[in-house]
Amino acid sequence: MRPPHGPADGPLTRLADGTVKQVNPLTGTEVWTVPGRAQRPWHAAAHAPGPVDPAGAGHYCAFCPGNFLQTPPEKARLVRTGEGAARLVEHLPAERLAEPAELRLVPNLFAILGYDYWRTNYGYTAPAEALAHERAYLAAPAGRAHVLGVVHARLRAAGVSEAAWAAMSEAERLAPATALFASGHDVVIARRHFVDGATTDDQLAGSGTLTVAEHRRFVAFTVEAARRLYAANRFARYVAVFQNWLRPAGASFDHLHKQVVAIDAHGGQTDRELAQLALNPNLFNDAAVNPAAAAGLVVAENDHAIAFAGFGHRYPTLEVYSTSPRSLPWEHDDDELAAVADLLHACHAATGAAVPTNEEWHHRPADVTAPMPWRVMLKWRVSTIAGFEGGTKIYLNTLDPWALRDLVVPRLGELRAAGRIAPMAVGPECAARSDCLRYAR
Repeated sequence: MRPPHGPADGPLTRLADGTVKQVNPLTGTEVWTVPGRAQRPWHAAAHAPGPVDPAGAGHYCAFCPGNFLQTPPEKARLVRTGEGAARLVEHLPAERLAEPAELRLVPNLFAILGYDYWRTNYGYTAPAEALAHERAYLAAPAGRAHVLGVVHARLRAAGVSEAAWAAMSEAERLAPATALFASGHDVVIARRHFVDGATTDDQLAGSGTLTVAEHRRFVAFTVEAARRLYAANRFARYVAVFQNWLRPAGASFDHLHKQVVAIDAHGGQTDRELAQLALNPNLFNDAAVNPAAAAGLVVAENDHAIAFAGFGHRYPTLEVYSTSPRSLPWEHDDDELAAVADLLHACHAATGAAVPTNEEWHHRPADVTAPMPWRVMLKWRVSTIAGFEGGTKIYLNTLDPWALRDLVVPRLGELRAAGRIAPMAVGPECAARSDCLRYAR
């Protein structure tokens, strides 16, 4: 028998002692799951739950519906109009912010790349629509007071003293206002902080606690937010979309939200993929989905998407790939969009709201013509990168892909039987056909 050589044997190698060595063909990341280390607890330690104070309803954090004035003026919101129906409302005046909203799109108060970055480095000017929104909003007393309050909070966080604020004229105080209306970093905020009827503070409303219809709208609303950022800024080479769930995964608030960020680079990972794609247009089938299917790692599938336990990730990762021939999320038709949303929702529901996660979206950049599939990674932040990983760049993942599959598939079956997720094939029911991604056709 040929002796094992770890990663050189392929993307997934199981050694005689049970050690699993993985290399992600897309990223080059090397990951080991060692039997002894696999006995370490993988799940997040839960705090002792306390009671939910009904008097605090709507005010548990800055993203809650009773604290609209703590976030910048919103760009848009989704409003329920009936059972299963909703409509988009844009540029709502401050006087109406307290009206119910299922989803809200607001600028991030602490943007990764703020308006001044684009203006100073690229000569970017705010779109006419954003400037018109700013003028109308500031013309109303309630809107002006809202903006002044948000700017005050932002400057206070930046170290501006109360004395310095008091010495400013109103014009000086309002000078940063345009950055709020022409933001290139937005937040999509869901309605609930806790699930409806929650009695203890561990009953947080995560992606998996939404209904199928709610999650579809959450995903579709985020897709539109990303499209708008590309349209608003011709200098944006990529729009990063992600969701940090719970503080160990980087969330500022334990309130469900996604972030949408325009940046002026693809990022190293996308550039690496583009270089590989130039050599092999079928890259994402050959390097991701086909090996996962061959290894029996597919956890769910529907007409337009496939989900599997990923390999070569620093953290246990569930991957959802669109099988649509369309590369960009906003080019998907309703059924294709719903298919991705449904598998992602199912993965969240199987994970559970107590597990810190990062949800990362990947799509073809605006200035790239080569087809690339839309895909989403759901990473369980259940370990901490430490000295061994930093020194060797070999990462220790407590759960190997098969262990992750074995945790998720039974749970998906239970959720489907209970009607909590959309209809889909689960585990061994999945066809998982070779070259099922159609992006390159």
